[in-house]
Amino acid sequence: MTTRFSSVLPVIVGAVFGGLSSFALLTEEYAVLVPPLFLAVLYCMIQRPSDVFISLAFFVPLSINIEEYSDNFGLFIPTEPILLSFLLILAAYQLRRNLIEGTHLKSWVMFFLFLYLSWLFITSIVSSNPFVSFKFILARLWYVVPCLVFGPIFFSTLKSIKQFFWLYLIGTSIVVVYTVFNHATYAFGEKESHWVMAPFFKDHTIYGAILALVTPFPIMLLLVDKGSLLKRVVLVSLMIIILIGLYFSYTRAAWLSVFGAGLILIVVLSKVKFAYVFGALSLLIIFLLGNVDVIQMELARNKEEHTTEDFNKRLQSATNVTTDASNLERINRWTCAIEMAKERPFFGFGPGTYAFEYARFQDPENLTIISTNFGDLGNAHSEYLSALSETGIIGLVLFVAFIGSYFYYLIRIVQEARHQNQAIYIIACGILFSQTTYFIHAVLNNFLDTDKAAFPIYSMMAITFVLKQFLSTKPQGGVERSGIYPADSVNFEM
Repeated sequence: MTTRFSSVLPVIVGAVFGGLSSFALLTEEYAVLVPPLFLAVLYCMIQRPSDVFISLAFFVPLSINIEEYSDNFGLFIPTEPILLSFLLILAAYQLRRNLIEGTHLKSWVMFFLFLYLSWLFITSIVSSNPFVSFKFILARLWYVVPCLVFGPIFFSTLKSIKQFFWLYLIGTSIVVVYTVFNHATYAFGEKESHWVMAPFFKDHTIYGAILALVTPFPIMLLLVDKGSLLKRVVLVSLMIIILIGLYFSYTRAAWLSVFGAGLILIVVLSKVKFAYVFGALSLLIIFLLGNVDVIQMELARNKEEHTTEDFNKRLQSATNVTTDASNLERINRWTCAIEMAKERPFFGFGPGTYAFEYARFQDPENLTIISTNFGDLGNAHSEYLSALSETGIIGLVLFVAFIGSYFYYLIRIVQEARHQNQAIYIIACGILFSQTTYFIHAVLNNFLDTDKAAFPIYSMMAITFVLKQFLSTKPQGGVERSGIYPADSVNFEM
């Protein structure tokens, strides 16, 4: 592409888009804007790929699933088409030039990820519904490849890392303000809390999970980005907005995940030896197993319902397995996942198939007032049991190994950065808190098939690799520089 044409092209694109916009406004035929918008974004992706990728952090919380407006065709707009385009462009460019040379590719994290993805492919071949499974793999790849495999290219400077957290925090805060004002018109009723965040979030469970994920971002940026008084005031304001949104989400799992993440962060920062933690957990498990009957009797006495708006009572309802329909339905889904795993323990039913298969595994005694005989209410409500039922015991082991190796890698960075670089240390602690909230929450829900969770989760994993590289190359500081990867300033112009 010549320099002269490159300078004229934006003018041509602007003129064409302006003309089409005028036509659309006059005729109300807004569909004519889709092709030029797609071409404009594609042009930006080729010329300024890093800027487009980082900007996704702002748009992910604001994305909308068109499944609500189409015939069961789910796609998050505008994020997933852009991520799919990134997948294709990056893969094509990698064949032309070695784009990634980071040491993260040689880590145990990526090794287990490769094995897990390979197992997904194998189980898709023998899936009960191969079409659904291969579509599931494609959707997983357009998150994993651009965000995690190539992500270090886009996060090659401290500035780009801070931009990511700023943009995701601002985008989420906009959704919270919209939701809180919408919720206020219903006097913050519990029933309304399930849908007032639409169309940006499907329900309050994923909304609460993402708010828990974002909780440490304002504090992290406040400690790292010691800028003007205005910037500090903005961050404190955003922190208050996120906490208000978290409270009025009425999401018990999100509240508990924040408490759990805080506890784990304290344990890590206190340098408690793993042997002591393992010993304490072992004693706790032995105690629980030895007092099963007493615990069951106490749980049976708990009649608190999740429909209450009281914070304390709503937390107490998390252990109500007698009358709380939400808890009972979750147990129903878990039981179905386990029964599915018993029928197909090795390969599972195939990635993405749980929603199509669990109906016949429902025990009539486990059905609740919100159950359906058709089993058309979604997923297994657990990342781990979902992996077990869909990809078998091997799939679950590989998934846990991938997550476990990542947390080990991240905790090592926290410990290493503690006395080397304060900025890296603070960011690593923030990521540890954030990621922990999700993978605690993942015991009770699964959202990694959505852009809301997958994009930040995998992007933070990529940032973790970059932080490690910072420590390896500049152990005493100096991370605010042009970049650490050979391809950090590349564009994809052929």
